Amino acid sequence: MLDEKGNFFIIDAVLAVILLLAVFIVFNSAISIPDSGYSNEIKESKNAQDIMEILSGKVYYSDGTFISDISEILKENKNSKESIREVSGLCKDKFESLKIKNYRFSETNVLKDKVLASSGDYSNAKDVSSATRSYGDYYFTLSTW
Repeated sequence: MLDEKGNFFIIDAVLAVILLLAVFIVFNSAISIPDSGYSNEIKESKNAQDIMEILSGKVYYSDGTFISDISEILKENKNSKESIREVSGLCKDKFESLKIKNYRFSETNVLKDKVLASSGDYSNAKDVSSATRSYGDYYFTLSTW
């Protein structure tokens, strides 16, 4: 009879340890669940950075980048209205090919915040993400929302 009580104490202790382990696992799982709102903010903020990376990246070493091409057009034509129109057209075509709906692309240094291409209503934009790249004296800013 004394041996039977000892078995109950062992079973009771094992069940207590299992219960504590289960509570610990549930608590740990609840803490490690990511907040979905935070990850969406990060995803949206990377959107403008990713697009600017595409615009300023090269496929081959000998290739020019989109940013360098439009900078050269502006520089060679001394920022004339015709060159700004040409660059604006190139920018609109580029952003249409990238299928971007809400954006604003501007030059913020030489042209004094001149908007080169835009789509969507920037005045009512929420969750705007932006990225800036430079080429020579030109600083290009892309805002997406």
